[in-house]
Amino acid sequence: MKNKALKRLNYGLSLLLTLIPVFSFALTTHTKHDTVTTTGYKLRTIIVDPGHGGKPSGTTGNYSHGASGSYSSERNVTLALALKLQKELEKELPSVKVVLTRSNEDDVSWQRRAEIANENKGDLFISLHCNSLPDRRIRELVGHKHHKPVYHYVDVPDRSGRGVLMLVYGFHRTKEEENAIKKNLIEDDAEMDTNPDPNDPEAMILMNEYKRKYRTRSIHLAELINSEFVDTDGRHSDGIREQGVLVLCHSAMPAVLVETGFIDNPDDEAYLNSEKGQDEIVASIVRAIESYKAEVEQVSP
Repeated sequence: MKNKALKRLNYGLSLLLTLIPVFSFALTTHTKHDTVTTTGYKLRTIIVDPGHGGKPSGTTGNYSHGASGSYSSERNVTLALALKLQKELEKELPSVKVVLTRSNEDDVSWQRRAEIANENKGDLFISLHCNSLPDRRIRELVGHKHHKPVYHYVDVPDRSGRGVLMLVYGFHRTKEEENAIKKNLIEDDAEMDTNPDPNDPEAMILMNEYKRKYRTRSIHLAELINSEFVDTDGRHSDGIREQGVLVLCHSAMPAVLVETGFIDNPDDEAYLNSEKGQDEIVASIVRAIESYKAEVEQVSP
């Protein structure tokens, strides 16, 4: 590794260790201190990602429109939520830049979504989605033959899902996350080694600290959002889960995918499409981000 790259790694490691706040995965009451020492870190850019989208006009190929309800679709609900979230974040956090991965109904590939996040040097990635359950297969008796029952199978909608779910990327996607982090670091320093030696302890320590920081912060933000949904809005939650979501692990920053509700459940669909429901969802996410921002921008001695 070149001398400059080695110096960069040393500097990056020392800075990173200074910036990393120690979060508990369980939300607890924090002890108050008389003074606060700031880290110098600022949350400057938030990426808001409206999940799925429609087929762009004049294009060919298969496009996923996401989940659907009886009268609405995921692509429209998530875009409406994203536009409102962008507006509220810009209002409540005027020093923060908010970037949308799509601003109309046209779909954007997951690769391009991650690229937008990384190109804009995002500090947070919030992906908005609507959930749904697959059809259930049931057996029906249709008659008898030779004194034996004859059955056939039919698929029926399963509308039993309800409430919210937070997703963070799982450990099995760690190599893709490493590649995204390395690419961002290399872009910041043209002389940094494009393939750090895995036997170089300093390079590996730096990479592992970035991964640990992003993972810790992702889980903590997911907890904050989930708590707002449950404690403030009174919504049911399926909790926080690890999942190999490609757009999350390819975004080199803390990232959370928010399943805002089950669009195939009549009650959830009505909530997701109502002004009240959308405003509550957006307000809860904004409050969680405000709490997160306050925590990562300062440390108590």
